Amino acid sequence: MITSKLTRNYRTTIPKAVREALGLNLKDTIAYAIAEDRVVITRAQQAAIADPFATFQEWSSDADRKAFAAL
Repeated sequence: MITSKLTRNYRTTIPKAVREALGLNLKDTIAYAIAEDRVVITRAQQAAIADPFATFQEWSSDADRKAFAAL
């Protein structure tokens, strides 16, 4: 069993074995699910990153898509 302690401010460090098992990196988000007397911790699903050029309609031609495809 892997354990960690709570600090005075109710914080804890996620043990390395847990971080590795979940594939966690800095700034990742974790999700908690409460099921009866247990809490399940998972890596939260990341939201899809919107196209940063979507709001610029003048850059939405086929020629522009070809020109910027390699970026």
